[in-house]
Amino acid sequence: MAFSSGLSKNSTQKTAKQKFSSNAKSWPNSKGKKNHHPKTKSTKPKTSNPVIVLFNKPFDVLCQFTDEAGRKTLKDFISVPDVYAAGRLDRDSEGLLLLTNDGQLQAQITQPTKKTYKTYWVQVEGIPTNEAIAALQNGVVLKDGKTLPAKVRLMDEPAVWPRNPPVRERKSIPTSWLEIEICEGKNRQVRRMTAHVGFPTLRLIRYKIGQWCLDDLPNGDFKIVKM
Repeated sequence: MAFSSGLSKNSTQKTAKQKFSSNAKSWPNSKGKKNHHPKTKSTKPKTSNPVIVLFNKPFDVLCQFTDEAGRKTLKDFISVPDVYAAGRLDRDSEGLLLLTNDGQLQAQITQPTKKTYKTYWVQVEGIPTNEAIAALQNGVVLKDGKTLPAKVRLMDEPAVWPRNPPVRERKSIPTSWLEIEICEGKNRQVRRMTAHVGFPTLRLIRYKIGQWCLDDLPNGDFKIVKM
């Protein structure tokens, strides 16, 4: 005896059409895989009048525009509206900070995959050995992983502004300067790198980010670069 479903031929076809309609976004294709509507790629907003602000950040200034504790912030130095820092620079570090109103440029500078190179002038305690410099160049193992290869060399003391307050140096131990170029941004990376090889950082100045550098920009000043 044939088993009857209790549905007519027309009602069966109608039911099948209803199932297809309700599952249209994931109806199997000829290979048995589900079809999905393509997702639109989100992008950072692009302004019609993009600008870049180069700022020579002083020591003891936060890389933000407000602070509930009343500490010095970017607002105390920069009067340009609607710009935001592209990346960060620690409160106890000095030098070049980029700000922009262009979301795409901000993402390009800050995303690790873009590998934007940054150059630092670093005063360290002691005189690094060739072995220590080679270790920094090849990458050192920190708590959050091994650093990528870096460009590192001894340099003469740069003609820069005096720090306020001055660096505390021990009279019995000489100091020296390194130029370090890296393309990643682990938390306090340069300081941890030099400490790892036995030469703690006393002063850290960022001189260059990608194609932009401090040049003769005075400490605490900014300038606007049209794009």
